[in-house]
Amino acid sequence: EGSCVTVIGANGAGKSSLIQAISGMVPLAGGEIWFSGKRVDEMAAHEIVKLGIAQVPEGRRLFPDLTVLENLKLGSSVRKDKMVIIKDLEEVIERFPILRARSNQKAGTLSGGEQQMLAIGRGLMARPKLLLMDEPSLGLAPKLVDELVPLIKNINQQGISILLSEQNVSLAFGASSRGYLMQLGKVILEGEIHELEKSEIVKGAYLGGLSSHRKRKRSGKGAGAVVTF
Repeated sequence: EGSCVTVIGANGAGKSSLIQAISGMVPLAGGEIWFSGKRVDEMAAHEIVKLGIAQVPEGRRLFPDLTVLENLKLGSSVRKDKMVIIKDLEEVIERFPILRARSNQKAGTLSGGEQQMLAIGRGLMARPKLLLMDEPSLGLAPKLVDELVPLIKNINQQGISILLSEQNVSLAFGASSRGYLMQLGKVILEGEIHELEKSEIVKGAYLGGLSSHRKRKRSGKGAGAVVTF
């Protein structure tokens, strides 16, 4: 709780499948998922959100024909505390000033970086205890990718736990304190970031060519396990 943990791995390792399973978007092939003492893998996706788990999906998955403001408000759709929602909306817009300027603009007309800000802002509007971030660097210019590290750290420092799925190892290690390396649906290595950085597996396969920000993925299905938060 309160930490930022990353899951890294090559294309098809199962990172996105893990995120989708935690969110209740795909059924498990086996195993269990627990959150705050409750088993969640048998719950509907909207019930999982109510428990405090929100996702920033791979590819952003915004509603392109809705405005920036409408997309942000949809992030709070499971909440009932209207006055707090208004406060949170103001805080999100303050965090991402460009969204204020674009508030009445359709989300589909935003740049890639602006869309990623909106996707993160929408996730924060759910007031999550755990924020799942699936490949936030996807499609962004290197300069914008570098700006994600302090942003993710700042969100985490506000008390929001983060599970970050990334193929960009430089981003993943820069933002996180602990990590897991997945391969074909299984965890083959885990530890504190400073330990993973010393691993010959990670150095050879990821801190060399793969961290060049050029290779991208579409993750496949992963095997089941017991995942507890």
